Amino acid sequence: MSADWFRIENDAEVASPALLVDLDRARENIRRMLAEVGGPERLRPHVKTHKMAEIVRMQLDAGIRAFKCATLAEAEMIAHCGARDVLWAMQAVGPNIARLKQLVEQFPKTEFSALVDNEATIEALEQAGVSVALLLDLDIGMHRTGIEIGPAAEAVYRRLSKSKTLRAGGLHAYDGHIKEPNPIRRAEMVEWAFDRVDEFRDRLVAHGMTVPQVVSGGSPSFAIHARHSDHQCSPGTTVFWDGAYLTKYRDLDFLNAAILLTRVVSKPGDNLLCLDLGYKAVASDNPDPRVLFPELPDARAVIHSEEHLTIYTTSAVRYAVGSCLYAIPWHVCPTVALYPEAIVIRGGRAAERIKIAARDRMLSI
Repeated sequence: MSADWFRIENDAEVASPALLVDLDRARENIRRMLAEVGGPERLRPHVKTHKMAEIVRMQLDAGIRAFKCATLAEAEMIAHCGARDVLWAMQAVGPNIARLKQLVEQFPKTEFSALVDNEATIEALEQAGVSVALLLDLDIGMHRTGIEIGPAAEAVYRRLSKSKTLRAGGLHAYDGHIKEPNPIRRAEMVEWAFDRVDEFRDRLVAHGMTVPQVVSGGSPSFAIHARHSDHQCSPGTTVFWDGAYLTKYRDLDFLNAAILLTRVVSKPGDNLLCLDLGYKAVASDNPDPRVLFPELPDARAVIHSEEHLTIYTTSAVRYAVGSCLYAIPWHVCPTVALYPEAIVIRGGRAAERIKIAARDRMLSI
């Protein structure tokens, strides 16, 4: 595929900043995901990266039937697309318990599941009359959510297994803390962490409990989990890829499929360009860089504020005020969520617009 896939000949028609997506490249990424894992039954792609019904439908067309999401709005969007299996990778608390129940009732043909890491949540869902499968969320080193593997985790799963209204859906383990660029070392770290998960699963089964599935990993560890036929893989960023993963994980063969169109709004000094690409237009994850410029490999951020990004580049003289530039977001997931719609690149032109439906926290529920 072309190295300058992102260029559009009708850029004068596109107001900046804008999010552009190439659905052909995204479709190719889906094909590569399936080739890596061996079949659609092994995939549970995360929709948090794209939040678009069009991408979900592409994945359904590819034979994928199970999905993972971060919000109930994303879960609703997936169900509207006709998916039959949706894992909400969150623990239901507060009003979201009632919202989850409403979601289950509104989409009876979709099987919803969620996460749990304590007995109090099980009791709250039982009291509310929620009937879903729950996966025990294991903390395997990230220390963000979940419960550490051990007797307390086994007690929570045993309590879940005895529930009359909820179902024990298996185990969920996310290894987002493993960011090792070296693929050999990364594999060692992932395998060490999941040896404990597999041992824990075997212990639960030996004690008479059912563990239907183990949902594991994200994008950096995807290829490693793909080697294990008893792991269901849940990568997300693979569908669009981004600057961080392109830079850090060169062993993973995916294509950038989302890019930002920005314009020079000022030239405040020698070798300086000011762009309309503030942190309201691109995720402001620290540290820099927050974007990569394919046409400006020496670019570095000087100032980043709400509506402006000033960069240093020795190529500044080539660009006049009003000139277009293209920028690959360093972190694509929160960048996509900043835009109400994306513009599709088709045949080297900006074509139709598609809604980023699930960027909202609430749709109808």
